[in-house]
Amino acid sequence: MFLLKWERELTAINLNEDPQYWKTALEAYQNPSIRKSWWQLINTIVPLAILWSSAYFCFSISVWLTLLLTIPAAGFLVRTFIIFHDCSHHSFFKSRRANDLVGIFTGLLAFFPYHQWKYEHNVHHAGNGNLSRRGMGDITTLTVDEYFKLSLGKRLLYRMYRHPIVMFGLGPIYVVFIKYRFNRKGAGPRERFNTYFTNGVLVGITALGCWGLGWEQFLLVEGPILYLAGMAGIWLFYVQHQFEDSYYEQAENWDYVTAALRGSSFYKLPKVLQWMTGNIGFHHIHHLGPRVPNYNLQRIYDQISYLRDVSTVSLLSSLRSLRFRLWDEDRKKFIGFRSVVRLRSNITSEINQG
Repeated sequence: MFLLKWERELTAINLNEDPQYWKTALEAYQNPSIRKSWWQLINTIVPLAILWSSAYFCFSISVWLTLLLTIPAAGFLVRTFIIFHDCSHHSFFKSRRANDLVGIFTGLLAFFPYHQWKYEHNVHHAGNGNLSRRGMGDITTLTVDEYFKLSLGKRLLYRMYRHPIVMFGLGPIYVVFIKYRFNRKGAGPRERFNTYFTNGVLVGITALGCWGLGWEQFLLVEGPILYLAGMAGIWLFYVQHQFEDSYYEQAENWDYVTAALRGSSFYKLPKVLQWMTGNIGFHHIHHLGPRVPNYNLQRIYDQISYLRDVSTVSLLSSLRSLRFRLWDEDRKKFIGFRSVVRLRSNITSEINQG
């Protein structure tokens, strides 16, 4: 009854005029359940361990069978990363210490230093869609005007960066083995120590695994799992912010609530994939209330009607986002490089005619 009451009240008002109502509406969902959190840890880490071990022991039977088993294992590693992600928002447990400890542990499984990633991700949340605060924790996105102002060489580099082969093919390698192996500029002592600690433990685990299990077997199991999970993670982050009618504004016009609801999509996935990705498809709700545990996102979507009136992306329609490269500030939409060529041609023609 309490939640239904809030739904009726919130539907009847202009939420952009009083964004505090959003926070109040989500308060009822922000209390983590110790039972649900521990059960999610068990039903994620245990299957991951079983699949990893099975892939290793199948190596003597068939390399192809080993590689086949790394696919579902990568799915459970993505689910592990969602737990890591929730811990970084201190939404998985009520205790900050418990969140940090589980976050560090799951970060080791996903090859991410917890404190560094947490900092960058929270910066992303604070400025999602803000053209004046792009950079940290974001996929690099230029506006049409910014692209036109680049030199030919820098345009080529940007085109390469935005190409699917680079972003999803080379991206996981860069993120896992280069980007998060070093501290960011300005990192504090705890963050720096956590990055060094993570790197040290990962080197130790890898060395021990190669020595005890055989380097070929260990790398042939762990490598594909990390790579496939990395590809999936980058794709999820990409498609939930890089859809056609997303939201980007300069700082003076930017609004947190609007950015959450219009700049983050609802990625409607089949139930199996929704479960495997920890409900992260309800990305607009997550951006609106990052302290909500992932297992409560579906309930919010079902019970608060106005949160269903947002941009919805399906598996099929999400493939269109691969064409999106630049943000058109005039038309408030993503466009591809071909559209940019036509747009520049039209502008040139108008200038010549004038």
